[in-house]
Amino acid sequence: MTQDLFDATQAPGEFTRPLAVRMRPSTLDEVVGQDHVLGEGSPLRQLANPSSRGSLSSPSAVILFGPPGVGKTTLAYIVAQQSGRVFEELSAVTSGVKDVRAVLQRAHDRLVSQGRETVLFIDEVHRFSKSQQDALLPSVENRDVTFIGATTENPSFSVIAPLLSRSVVVRLASLGVEDLATLVSRALEDERGLRGEVRATPQAVDQIIRLASGDARKTLTLLESAAGAVTGNAPRKKGAKRPIITPEVVGRVADAAAVRYDKAGDDHYDVASAFIKSMRGSDVDASLHYLARMLRAGEDPRFIARRIMIASAEEVGMAAPQILQVTVAAAQGVAMIGMPEARIILSEAVIAVATAPKSNASYNAINQALADVDAGLIGEVPLHLRNAPTSLMKSWGNHEGYQYAHDAPGAVAAQQYMPDELVGHEYYHPNDRGYEREIGQRLAAIRAILGKASAQ
Repeated sequence: MTQDLFDATQAPGEFTRPLAVRMRPSTLDEVVGQDHVLGEGSPLRQLANPSSRGSLSSPSAVILFGPPGVGKTTLAYIVAQQSGRVFEELSAVTSGVKDVRAVLQRAHDRLVSQGRETVLFIDEVHRFSKSQQDALLPSVENRDVTFIGATTENPSFSVIAPLLSRSVVVRLASLGVEDLATLVSRALEDERGLRGEVRATPQAVDQIIRLASGDARKTLTLLESAAGAVTGNAPRKKGAKRPIITPEVVGRVADAAAVRYDKAGDDHYDVASAFIKSMRGSDVDASLHYLARMLRAGEDPRFIARRIMIASAEEVGMAAPQILQVTVAAAQGVAMIGMPEARIILSEAVIAVATAPKSNASYNAINQALADVDAGLIGEVPLHLRNAPTSLMKSWGNHEGYQYAHDAPGAVAAQQYMPDELVGHEYYHPNDRGYEREIGQRLAAIRAILGKASAQ
């Protein structure tokens, strides 16, 4: 989609567009709540400057990372408009590789034939497949486009490394109470907004802000709905008092109380932390509660599935190793099916982890082994365990004396496996819960056999 943005004159019928669209800032100076990334010399300021066109020092790719409704799309619009570039937009939800290549070809032709640069904005870029992201690389490298991607997910995990390495990541903050209050006040009085036709009590403004949870778009949508409720969507008669938006009005127009959950802020991490700790603590009901909160807040079910897989390995481990298989299958099912049915798969996986016997012995084991390696406790691989594909290596003693385990009683050969410096180091200590009770008995017998060999 190619656009000429922010015409200073309001076209006929423009006032019928949603309030959140009408109140979009037209310059970087009008943007609220993002001062930390809009200072002089910042990447977005550089790109918005017309002198950045044709510059080899300005960023060729920017990734805007932040929660919904903080202005990612608006910032991309403004950069294009202020710098004089053409704006092209793709949605990662509906666009395929063919669409990407088509818009990149248009941008290349435009640059060659007209000398006009293009801002390519891709919303929800984290939903692009690897092949779709790969298709962007040549045009970003050649500066056929200035790429701006928007994502609500950490780009370290959702954007391919080659594209990420060529991009400046700008982290946007959830809007604070004062920022949202400014937006409400501006929208109530601005000619693009409600034109002073309605008033709102401080309590109503507070309620709108609370329900919006840092989302500017949601704030203005709630305000517009409340204004429509008190005006009946009809012009105010001459001399009539301005209708007043009260908390009761806001409560009526809100579809449901918003779940307090900011996917890039503290609420995200607090709820995710409580979710994991509830599964670890075997409280299946609390685990399902936090799962429901994340789903209702619009959390990516793939993120939730990843956390459940991690919990199955870290919290359940070898006490019930089949749970990892369950959670891996659940993650694959979530990726194939998507919402809303994925909620059932996630629920089953959560219940499996929460109700399983618990052991962190595997988690502790690898951490202790890594700690020894990091401390320099490595040592030489015993000669009899070394590979000997050549006669020279055999002459060094490699592989000499190695005992094939399957030839030994119980398939446990009495020989040393650890480097000399680490003989006697034990990392894995199974507990007496679930399958690890059985492992513990077997492991004790194995270590007794191996210990005899090491003592010789």
